[in-house]
Amino acid sequence: MKPVFYTWPKLTAFDAKTVGSKVTDFVRFLTILGEAVQAFDFNAETNEHVDTTGQGGVFLPEALPYVTSGVGPKSVKLSDHVMREWRGEIKPFLKREHAAPVESLLVIVYTVAAYLADPQVDASERTEIEAGGASHVIVAVLANAGPKPPAYSPSRLVANLAGGNNDAAKWDADTIRAHAVAADAYASEWSVVAD
Repeated sequence: MKPVFYTWPKLTAFDAKTVGSKVTDFVRFLTILGEAVQAFDFNAETNEHVDTTGQGGVFLPEALPYVTSGVGPKSVKLSDHVMREWRGEIKPFLKREHAAPVESLLVIVYTVAAYLADPQVDASERTEIEAGGASHVIVAVLANAGPKPPAYSPSRLVANLAGGNNDAAKWDADTIRAHAVAADAYASEWSVVAD
Protein backbone atom coordinates (compact mmCIF):
# COMPACT_ATOMS: atom_id res chain seq x y z
CA MET A 1 0.00 0.00 0.00
CA LYS A 2 1.32 3.44 -0.95
CA PRO A 3 2.22 5.47 2.15
CA VAL A 4 0.35 8.66 3.03
CA PHE A 5 2.69 11.15 4.68
CA TYR A 6 2.13 13.70 7.41
CA THR A 7 5.03 16.01 8.25
CA TRP A 8 6.09 16.83 11.78
CA PRO A 9 4.93 20.43 12.41
CA LYS A 10 8.48 21.66 13.14
CA LEU A 11 9.90 20.10 9.95
CA THR A 12 10.82 22.94 7.59
CA ALA A 13 12.83 21.05 4.95
CA PHE A 14 9.99 21.54 2.45
CA ASP A 15 9.81 25.34 2.96
CA ALA A 16 11.11 27.77 0.31
CA LYS A 17 13.35 29.40 2.94
CA THR A 18 14.56 27.27 5.79
CA VAL A 19 17.31 26.46 8.23
CA GLY A 20 19.22 23.21 7.69
CA SER A 21 18.51 20.54 5.10
CA LYS A 22 16.20 21.52 2.28
CA VAL A 23 14.19 19.54 -0.27
CA THR A 24 14.46 21.24 -3.68
CA ASP A 25 12.19 18.93 -5.72
CA PHE A 26 9.21 17.78 -3.66
CA VAL A 27 7.62 15.50 -6.25
CA ARG A 28 10.73 13.45 -7.00
CA PHE A 29 11.78 13.38 -3.34
CA LEU A 30 8.37 12.14 -2.12
CA THR A 31 8.13 9.57 -4.92
CA ILE A 32 11.50 8.07 -3.95
CA LEU A 33 10.67 8.23 -0.23
CA GLY A 34 7.30 6.55 -0.79
CA GLU A 35 8.93 3.63 -2.59
CA ALA A 36 11.59 3.29 0.11
CA VAL A 37 9.06 3.39 2.95
CA GLN A 38 6.97 0.67 1.28
CA ALA A 39 10.03 -1.59 1.31
CA PHE A 40 11.30 -0.57 4.79
CA ASP A 41 10.82 -2.90 7.77
CA PHE A 42 9.80 -0.80 10.79
CA ASN A 43 9.85 -3.78 13.17
CA ALA A 44 12.72 -3.80 15.70
CA GLU A 45 12.40 -7.58 16.06
CA THR A 46 13.19 -8.20 12.39
CA ASN A 47 15.31 -5.17 11.44
CA GLU A 48 18.56 -4.66 13.33
CA HIS A 49 18.62 -0.99 12.23
CA VAL A 50 15.38 -0.17 14.08
CA ASP A 51 15.73 0.39 17.84
CA THR A 52 12.07 1.11 18.55
CA THR A 53 9.37 -0.51 16.45
CA GLY A 54 7.81 2.08 14.17
CA GLN A 55 10.74 4.53 14.22
CA GLY A 56 12.91 4.22 11.13
CA GLY A 57 15.87 5.92 9.52
CA VAL A 58 15.45 5.50 5.76
CA PHE A 59 18.55 6.15 3.63
CA LEU A 60 17.72 7.70 0.24
CA PRO A 61 20.84 7.87 -1.95
CA GLU A 62 18.62 8.12 -5.05
CA ALA A 63 17.21 11.43 -3.79
CA LEU A 64 20.56 13.25 -3.29
CA PRO A 65 20.00 15.48 -6.37
CA TYR A 66 16.73 16.75 -4.89
CA VAL A 67 18.06 18.15 -1.60
CA THR A 68 20.69 20.57 -0.34
CA SER A 69 22.92 19.90 2.61
CA GLY A 70 22.01 21.31 6.00
CA VAL A 71 25.60 22.13 6.96
CA GLY A 72 28.81 23.67 5.71
CA PRO A 73 32.33 23.99 7.05
CA LYS A 74 32.54 26.39 9.99
CA SER A 75 33.57 29.92 8.99
CA VAL A 76 34.60 32.92 11.07
CA LYS A 77 33.86 35.43 8.28
CA LEU A 78 30.90 37.60 9.26
CA SER A 79 29.88 38.00 5.60
CA ASP A 80 29.36 34.23 5.32
CA HIS A 81 26.49 34.35 7.83
CA VAL A 82 22.86 35.45 8.14
CA MET A 83 20.74 36.01 11.24
CA ARG A 84 17.52 34.02 11.37
CA GLU A 85 14.77 33.27 13.85
CA TRP A 86 14.81 29.56 14.61
CA ARG A 87 12.50 27.90 17.10
CA GLY A 88 12.00 31.00 19.18
CA GLU A 89 15.58 32.30 19.11
CA ILE A 90 17.58 34.63 16.86
CA LYS A 91 20.76 32.86 15.78
CA PRO A 92 23.55 33.20 13.21
CA PHE A 93 23.66 30.62 10.40
CA LEU A 94 26.00 29.98 7.52
CA LYS A 95 24.51 31.17 4.21
CA ARG A 96 23.12 28.31 2.12
CA GLU A 97 25.57 29.13 -0.69
CA HIS A 98 28.29 27.70 1.58
CA ALA A 99 26.50 24.38 2.12
CA ALA A 100 28.73 21.39 1.63
CA PRO A 101 27.83 18.91 -1.11
CA VAL A 102 25.32 16.32 0.07
CA GLU A 103 27.07 13.03 0.83
CA SER A 104 24.22 11.09 2.41
CA LEU A 105 20.51 11.48 2.95
CA LEU A 106 18.66 10.01 5.90
CA VAL A 107 14.95 10.57 6.42
CA ILE A 108 13.52 9.85 9.85
CA VAL A 109 10.08 8.33 9.37
CA TYR A 110 7.71 6.99 12.01
CA THR A 111 4.65 4.86 11.51
CA VAL A 112 1.58 6.75 12.69
CA ALA A 113 1.22 4.39 15.66
CA ALA A 114 4.81 5.05 16.80
CA TYR A 115 4.45 8.79 16.28
CA LEU A 116 1.22 9.00 18.27
CA ALA A 117 3.00 7.15 21.12
CA ASP A 118 5.60 9.96 21.30
CA PRO A 119 5.30 11.94 24.55
CA GLN A 120 5.43 15.30 22.73
CA VAL A 121 2.36 14.79 20.50
CA ASP A 122 -0.50 16.97 21.74
CA ALA A 123 -4.25 16.37 21.39
CA SER A 124 -4.80 18.78 18.48
CA GLU A 125 -2.00 17.23 16.43
CA ARG A 126 -3.33 13.75 17.23
CA THR A 127 -6.75 14.78 15.93
CA GLU A 128 -5.25 16.28 12.75
CA ILE A 129 -3.21 13.14 12.01
CA GLU A 130 -6.10 10.78 12.62
CA ALA A 131 -8.44 12.88 10.44
CA GLY A 132 -5.88 13.06 7.61
CA GLY A 133 -5.50 9.31 7.22
CA ALA A 134 -1.69 9.37 7.27
CA SER A 135 0.18 6.08 7.46
CA HIS A 136 3.61 7.59 8.21
CA VAL A 137 5.10 10.79 9.63
CA ILE A 138 8.19 12.47 8.18
CA VAL A 139 10.06 13.66 11.27
CA ALA A 140 13.38 14.84 9.80
CA VAL A 141 15.20 15.21 6.49
CA LEU A 142 18.94 14.98 7.13
CA ALA A 143 20.92 15.86 4.01
CA ASN A 144 24.39 15.36 5.40
CA ALA A 145 27.98 16.20 4.74
CA GLY A 146 30.92 15.31 6.96
CA PRO A 147 31.10 12.37 9.36
CA LYS A 148 28.72 9.45 8.92
CA PRO A 149 26.46 9.06 10.62
CA PRO A 150 26.28 12.71 11.60
CA ALA A 151 26.16 13.50 15.28
CA TYR A 152 23.16 15.01 16.99
CA SER A 153 23.41 18.74 17.39
CA PRO A 154 24.03 19.64 21.06
CA SER A 155 20.52 21.10 21.36
CA ARG A 156 18.88 18.05 19.74
CA LEU A 157 20.84 15.72 22.02
CA VAL A 158 19.65 17.61 25.11
CA ALA A 159 16.05 17.65 23.82
CA ASN A 160 16.19 13.87 23.26
CA LEU A 161 17.58 13.29 26.74
CA ALA A 162 14.91 15.54 28.24
CA GLY A 163 12.16 13.24 26.95
CA GLY A 164 11.91 14.22 23.30
CA ASN A 165 12.67 10.75 21.95
CA ASN A 166 11.68 7.32 23.25
CA ASP A 167 14.97 5.71 22.17
CA ALA A 168 17.04 8.13 24.28
CA ALA A 169 15.31 6.88 27.44
CA LYS A 170 17.08 3.52 26.88
CA TRP A 171 20.62 4.96 26.61
CA ASP A 172 23.10 4.12 29.34
CA ALA A 173 25.73 6.57 30.62
CA ASP A 174 28.41 5.38 28.18
CA THR A 175 26.08 5.84 25.20
CA ILE A 176 25.12 9.34 26.37
CA ARG A 177 28.80 10.29 26.79
CA ALA A 178 29.62 8.95 23.31
CA HIS A 179 26.77 10.99 21.79
CA ALA A 180 27.95 14.09 23.70
CA VAL A 181 31.55 13.73 22.48
CA ALA A 182 30.34 13.29 18.89
CA ALA A 183 27.96 16.27 19.15
CA ASP A 184 30.71 18.52 20.51
CA ALA A 185 33.21 17.48 17.81
CA TYR A 186 30.66 17.93 15.03
CA ALA A 187 29.61 21.38 16.26
CA SER A 188 33.24 22.53 16.34
CA GLU A 189 33.76 21.77 12.62
CA TRP A 190 30.37 22.30 10.98
CA SER A 191 27.76 25.08 10.90
CA VAL A 192 24.09 24.83 10.04
CA VAL A 193 23.10 26.66 6.85
CA ALA A 194 20.06 28.84 6.16
CA ASP A 195 18.44 30.74 3.30
